[in-house]
Amino acid sequence: MQPIITYKERCRTCYSCVRTCPVKAIKVDGGYAEIIYERCIGCGNCLNCPQKAKVVVDRMVKTQELLASGDPVVAVLGCSFPAFFHSYTPGQLVAGLKSLGFHEVHEGAHGARMIAPHYAAEIAKTDHTLISTHCPAVVDLIERHYPKLLPNLMPVVSPMLAMGRFIKEALGPQAKVVYLSTCIAAKFEIQSPDVANYVDAVLTYGEIELFFRRRGISPANLTEAAFDGIDPGQGRMFTLSGGPLRALDIATDFLDTETVAAEGESHSLEIVRDLAAGRIKPRYVDLRFCDGGCVDGPGKNRDLTNFYKRNLIIRYTNSTPPYRTAAHYRTAKPPVLLSQSFQDKSIKLPAPKPEDVRRILHATAKFSQGDELNCRACGYATCREHAVAVFQGLADIGMCLPYNLRKMEEDRGILLQKYELMSRELDKQLGEDMIIGDDRENATVVELIRHVGPTPTTVLIRGETGTGKELTARAIHRLSTRADKPLVTVNCTTLTDSLLESELFGHKKGAFTGAIADRKGLFEAADGGTIFLDEIGDITPKLQAELLRLLDQGEVRPVGGTSVKKVDVRLIAATNKDLEQGVRDGWFREDLYYRLNVFSIDLPPLRERTESIPILSRHFLEKARKKLNKRLTGIEERAVTAMRNYRWPGNIREMQNIIERAAVLSQDGVVRLENLPSIFREIFDDRAGVLPGVRRTSFKAERETHVGRLERNLILRYLEEAGGNVSKASRLADVPRRTFYRLLEKNGIAVQRKLEHAFGDGTEGTL
Repeated sequence: MQPIITYKERCRTCYSCVRTCPVKAIKVDGGYAEIIYERCIGCGNCLNCPQKAKVVVDRMVKTQELLASGDPVVAVLGCSFPAFFHSYTPGQLVAGLKSLGFHEVHEGAHGARMIAPHYAAEIAKTDHTLISTHCPAVVDLIERHYPKLLPNLMPVVSPMLAMGRFIKEALGPQAKVVYLSTCIAAKFEIQSPDVANYVDAVLTYGEIELFFRRRGISPANLTEAAFDGIDPGQGRMFTLSGGPLRALDIATDFLDTETVAAEGESHSLEIVRDLAAGRIKPRYVDLRFCDGGCVDGPGKNRDLTNFYKRNLIIRYTNSTPPYRTAAHYRTAKPPVLLSQSFQDKSIKLPAPKPEDVRRILHATAKFSQGDELNCRACGYATCREHAVAVFQGLADIGMCLPYNLRKMEEDRGILLQKYELMSRELDKQLGEDMIIGDDRENATVVELIRHVGPTPTTVLIRGETGTGKELTARAIHRLSTRADKPLVTVNCTTLTDSLLESELFGHKKGAFTGAIADRKGLFEAADGGTIFLDEIGDITPKLQAELLRLLDQGEVRPVGGTSVKKVDVRLIAATNKDLEQGVRDGWFREDLYYRLNVFSIDLPPLRERTESIPILSRHFLEKARKKLNKRLTGIEERAVTAMRNYRWPGNIREMQNIIERAAVLSQDGVVRLENLPSIFREIFDDRAGVLPGVRRTSFKAERETHVGRLERNLILRYLEEAGGNVSKASRLADVPRRTFYRLLEKNGIAVQRKLEHAFGDGTEGTL
């Protein structure tokens, strides 16, 4: 298994891993980004995924298996360990590791001291540029992407491999070596069979800390133990900036071009590119791919500053940690075999022709140089670089964000057209008979609809939440001469001021951030038809002024535009607010109020239409039967009686939801009182004269009933105070809106969520 894996289900194709990968070893395919291990250099940049889709494979299980094998297992601490394990002494860390079961604990800095003479010998006898090989990410970079520089690699093993060979020569091949560091590339390094023979596992410092926690070990509470092996002395400076040169006994003058030392991704890449191009020819190049060197590797301590970690390393270097060097180490000589060879691991990708790049660019609507935004949203520096990656199979054409946004705009227009066609067909199927009710109030509303429908008159529909305002608008539109034209519905509470303005009137390209193309507004989309503005009382004074101008002049001006366009639109508005009070209080324009209130229809709340409760309940039961595909035969009289005496703060919509819920709970096809929320049973009991002193259930059941009743009554009170507005009710109750919605659902209270699409919520026609 590779050291880094991808959790497909977590990937959101944000392309952050593509952006951060220095060698583009990420392939986007099948809706997720996966690592191309043949190109990967193990730098660990992709581990910064915001969704944690890229993770390091846990090697703790393997380490536990090694510790349980009975063979001696040696822990080797990378040079940077004092900057991570700073909350306890090095001796306590050694004690903690030995408590885990490690036979010995060594400092990896001794590996740097062992390879130092070999570095000096190679520099002395070689007349061409030599590149350090102690950083596995740099080695992989050259082997996989710059094979031209293979002859320039120092033919010497890394300090980690030197330690592995040293320990196994001293203890025998049965000994196991576990290397601990910040380096992720080291996990990739031991994938090579040659290296795996000497280093059995690589753990990050974070994995060791987790190991301690799982075993219940706190090194800070342990007595110090001595290091094993050989004191590395100045080799401890290896991890610091400029430290490798000192640890390897390489004299340098930073004003001298013979020696080049650099750290960090950008510097390393620049130097490698210059070397490959022949622009520089120093004698020796010392590179470490991580910013700040090994102390800032992917497995670093992110809570400390680089300067503070540097001080920790220097302080430790100047200290005298306890050492207990065994006789077999005092007499042992450094391994003879510290040489290493390297090979070409590069993958030859197909090179596109200019016409191939143009074809891919054209596919993403880039026909000129001005169309190439080079926004880097896809993870590539330029649009052409992305096109090349698409040709090579490394990227997907759909990664282009501006292209996708334009396509979404096109798709939106197509969906709008389809919606209108379906809406008209649905209206034909619904007919007027879907306005259910046999009460006098309902008859009055129907009569008003029949009178105003065929006219072009502006209509203002008033009523509480859930009384059927959108259905009334649809009925009016269906009876109008515009019935074959669009009916566009806009919920004014779902969008911010700026977004609503853009939705209503459209916008020009560049009008604001994200406006990448011209866009028609909903008034223009409704040209020739009807626009229904639901919750008109919630629009801001600025939009009120714009709407008034449109009603006066019949013109729309897109946001950011200078020209206007004539539109012929019938306006139907609806509100659950007192607009007259709004005029008096100053939050609603008086002139707009009079333009809207030409013909007013007041929808009565369900509590004033109790005569229609039976027919409405049967209607909704039939709807539930079709939706649930369940045998439902009727509603018992007790349930109807309770419903007729309920106040229905959520009106028709609440009733529909409660009937559906009861239908789900019905066992025999009959909706019974027991299938309704508890408040209905309480209402029925009160009317039936059940004495409060008579115990009908257990204490627990009684308590739950009364608590539930109190909770429900409180919710209904807050809703009533808020005029049916859930957001306002949740604020009055000091309860998060999501929690308030859950309480509504729990108590069977149906209130319209103000999250409907701009084209309606699919609610069928009942008043």
